[in-house]
Amino acid sequence: MNEKFFDLKKEKQDRMINAALKIFAENGYRHASTDDIVAEAGISKGLLFHYFTSKLGLYEFLIDYSVRFMSLELSTRVGKKEEDFFRLLKQMEAAKFQVLKNYPYMQQFIDRTRYEDVKEALLAAEEKKNVLEEAREAIMDRADLSPFKQGADPAKLLCMIEYTIQGIMKRSFFEGTFHPEMVNEEINGYLDMIKQLVYRPQVN
Repeated sequence: MNEKFFDLKKEKQDRMINAALKIFAENGYRHASTDDIVAEAGISKGLLFHYFTSKLGLYEFLIDYSVRFMSLELSTRVGKKEEDFFRLLKQMEAAKFQVLKNYPYMQQFIDRTRYEDVKEALLAAEEKKNVLEEAREAIMDRADLSPFKQGADPAKLLCMIEYTIQGIMKRSFFEGTFHPEMVNEEINGYLDMIKQLVYRPQVN
């Protein structure tokens, strides 16, 4: 990657980044076309390759940029002393949606990297995506599980919540109704409902 990319105006940087995130997220590495990326960004192909020498170089940049951006938001928005399982989840979601205000397709792009079937794309994603997954796991490892009802499995619950969130995200993008605040509010509603189902009633 040509470091002079960061000398561009922020609006142009973000326009190129968002275009690439969208095309890779929607099509995967194999079928993502640099022609589609430059058309989405409103730039020339020569300009794209001036800063990113290849499709793989662009993909590697996006992974690194996405992981760094998401990790920074997690580190600043999740309370260091917070231990409640659902408040931690809400804070992580709030961090994610703060990112999505600027980069709407970033989470979808990160999710898509898990399922790539091209070797160089898998290798590019493997180390970086683990960084983000490990950061999230470290946050949830400090969650207090004592309020859970007997028989409630936090690991299975996390999987169920992840599937729910992914479903809400996919629906909103498919319908063209994605708005970070509204989607985050909807997800929080589901988290509140699930909390009522799996936490023991508080004794006053």
